[in-house]
Amino acid sequence: MLSPRWEYDVVLNSYFQRPQLVGAPWNSNANRARALAGFLTFVYRARGGRGWREATDADHLAYHQWRRRDTAGPRVSGGTWSQDVSHVNQFYVWAAGQGQVGAVPIPHRPPKLPPWGTPSASRAQTVPATYAHDRGGERIEWLPPASYRLWRDVGLRGYGSDGLPSRRFRGRWAARNAAFTDLMVRTGMRLSEQAHLTTAEMPVRPATGGYQRFWLPGAIAKYFSARWVYVPHSVVRELAVYAELDRAEVVGDARASGVYRRWRRPLVIDDPARPQLARVTGSATRRTVSVRELGPTERRRLLVESLDGLEPALFWLGEDGQPLAVSTWKSIFTDANKRCKTRGVVLSCHAHLLRHSFAVVTLEQLQRGHIAALGELNEAQRGHYTRIFGDPLDWVRRRLGHRSVVTTTVYLHALQELEMETRMALVPDTWEDPRDTPLQRIGDDTRAPAESAGDTG
Repeated sequence: MLSPRWEYDVVLNSYFQRPQLVGAPWNSNANRARALAGFLTFVYRARGGRGWREATDADHLAYHQWRRRDTAGPRVSGGTWSQDVSHVNQFYVWAAGQGQVGAVPIPHRPPKLPPWGTPSASRAQTVPATYAHDRGGERIEWLPPASYRLWRDVGLRGYGSDGLPSRRFRGRWAARNAAFTDLMVRTGMRLSEQAHLTTAEMPVRPATGGYQRFWLPGAIAKYFSARWVYVPHSVVRELAVYAELDRAEVVGDARASGVYRRWRRPLVIDDPARPQLARVTGSATRRTVSVRELGPTERRRLLVESLDGLEPALFWLGEDGQPLAVSTWKSIFTDANKRCKTRGVVLSCHAHLLRHSFAVVTLEQLQRGHIAALGELNEAQRGHYTRIFGDPLDWVRRRLGHRSVVTTTVYLHALQELEMETRMALVPDTWEDPRDTPLQRIGDDTRAPAESAGDTG
């Protein structure tokens, strides 16, 4: 991070060199840096050229006014503001602990008590007092299966709003893109995790049915949350078709034009039968690395030496035969949303929304089956059943790679909201007007037998 005068502050930047941040996901650190840079830039430019060590509560409150309330400011949402405050607060708590500042320039208050029944977790003694009250709370966005399929078919496959294929659609990569989102919504993987899987890790051999699983390495999982990923048979078939047709075609074209021979210092898997080891090229001595230990950036340098020649180890490729970047996948979602809007389909989706959809739908199905199974057992059997099969919420936690079940509880609130929407749908649209009921009858639950036959009040 550089100051507005292009100065490099060693202490400021050492915050990002701590072990817990060096190993954090790149996008998380980028969000921290943007939040901190935004506040410090405001303090310098709008508060008399102050440095970060001189910031006060008044500077933070002025920043809050400009960022959220001022008509000339960005007027960000509550969720964005609260996230920024959290990042800035964490930095100043660290700086105060290092003796670099006398106090955190953010007013604090005691934390609110959690709702009754919420799983316990470690709680701070105080929290920033300027956290937004309109940040959406525990409300999350997700798509029911029918809505997802409509978004996919219209946005990615180019169907019409009637759900039928359109002859005017010329999207060559519709099958690949649909397979990618189908895998995401059925497994709950994050975009970066899924985009950096190799051909050896991806299940592409359809079986008789059920689920196939593969191991997601910690090096590409957020916070190193390595885990088993379960893929349904229908999605495995889609992956197999993509690997055998579209992917094989672009690899063949790129190989024929010598694209892979021009890669600089690639990591090469010499033996496809041993995809866990890659050779480091450009080294004086022969050295190999474990593919499972490679992060996203290094995986983009992976090539496989097969009998037909070189090809990328990453599974998802673009038209040029090169691995697709995360930013490209985000653009694909953006284009799909625009196509839906053009066709009159009021649906919008982003990659993380598919992860939410997997969590909500899976948890609802597991909860329903779990409760039905427990209802047929006695108390001793229920305890035994739970010890063997576990709790549905914890199962979803492990599938999502959450470190704590507290993070996963947000999806319980989505189920509660869904249940309320279902119940409200049963309420009739027309209510009897209480003004049509005699005052002496309001609140009277008794009714004479002679009145009951003809009374409709």
